[in-house]
Amino acid sequence: MNVGIIGYGSMGKMLADKFAASGNKDIGQVLVANRSKEKLNTVPPEIIICTDNRELAEKSDIVFVCVRPVDMGDTIREIAPVLSEDALLVSLNGSISFEMIRRITDRKTAKVIPSLTAEIDRSQTLVCYNEKVTDDDRKQLESLLGCIGNVIVLPEKEMGMGSELVSCMPGFIASIFDVICKSAKKHTEIPADQVVAMVLSTMSATGDLMLRKEMTFEEVVTRVATKGGITQEGTAVVFEKLPDLADELFEKTLEKRRMVAENARKQF
Repeated sequence: MNVGIIGYGSMGKMLADKFAASGNKDIGQVLVANRSKEKLNTVPPEIIICTDNRELAEKSDIVFVCVRPVDMGDTIREIAPVLSEDALLVSLNGSISFEMIRRITDRKTAKVIPSLTAEIDRSQTLVCYNEKVTDDDRKQLESLLGCIGNVIVLPEKEMGMGSELVSCMPGFIASIFDVICKSAKKHTEIPADQVVAMVLSTMSATGDLMLRKEMTFEEVVTRVATKGGITQEGTAVVFEKLPDLADELFEKTLEKRRMVAENARKQF
């Protein structure tokens, strides 16, 4: 199969590079196209550069559309007439629904939401499919995405919250621990970079421990926070103060997601 990627920004570049280097024997060619030709100057030699989106769509069995929501409608209109009947159209925008895409073309369509952690092959990549996608299409796409981490199949209605939990979560986690590290620095003479390194290593190890030992959050807290101890004093603050912040975080982001979808709907 030939894999085409429209949009060679950070996500499109990451996918193209990963697919080309994956060693997946089912991949024939990896092709890219981008509106700004300057960005294509860094394309490695094993990836084929197409002159435009239509050329890429004509030559590809799977077409990943990695463009801004505002450009999605025009891009799909451009390539729809030249896609082969068996081609799988893949949107990397969770705000664009299958119903919107169907107004332009009624083809086999999937939505894919990777995480930043794909850069180290540990993405929790979300996927959903419209009713035209076959079992063979699913196997092919999920095998392709396996080179960047785990694949999680969700119904379309859950892709919004799923995106908060895997795609947005690195940003949420980084902002939370940025605040914690800056607060800790007020109370210590340990250099700031060492504070960050200590917290990051502990955070990463805690996640690995929980996954390997199949531990719950409650079990970790119980193991560390003995009754009347120092850790319990700190966890009590977290459980008292953080729930309201977490509720507001998801309320704000999900509302923003709804607004983006409404704005995107106008171009379809």
